[in-house]
Amino acid sequence: MKLYVAGPMRGIPHFNFPLFHAATGRLRAAGHQVFNPAERDIAATGVDISADNPTGSNEQAEANHGFNLREALKDDLEFVCLHADGVVMLPGWVNSKGANAEVATAIALNLRLFHYTEADPLVEVSKADRPITAFAEAS
Repeated sequence: MKLYVAGPMRGIPHFNFPLFHAATGRLRAAGHQVFNPAERDIAATGVDISADNPTGSNEQAEANHGFNLREALKDDLEFVCLHADGVVMLPGWVNSKGANAEVATAIALNLRLFHYTEADPLVEVSKADRPITAFAEAS
């Protein structure tokens, strides 16, 4: 299955890259093709933008490494729209504007949604339990 990993980055220590990488490793080990936006950010800038950014500051990543949030979100949503079979929601996704956009897009396209947990990396969300939107709660 082709999966997109959605979760909070901005304002999280090291952009939450360690959790994105751990989830991606587990999903790939289970045989899935995974789009990890942390890997995309590293590839786009040529450096690990989380390494010298312990607070997860978008402004610092932009100033130090040329990170472009608009380009990142464009690439992320393009994968969800054109390639993903499902979206895996990391803990805290509801507090992320970007992850909310990714989940809303998945819902609009009727893609499968999964919660990522330590016990099980793919806990499917039933159609009845899908969030309508969490934008009002996102910071």
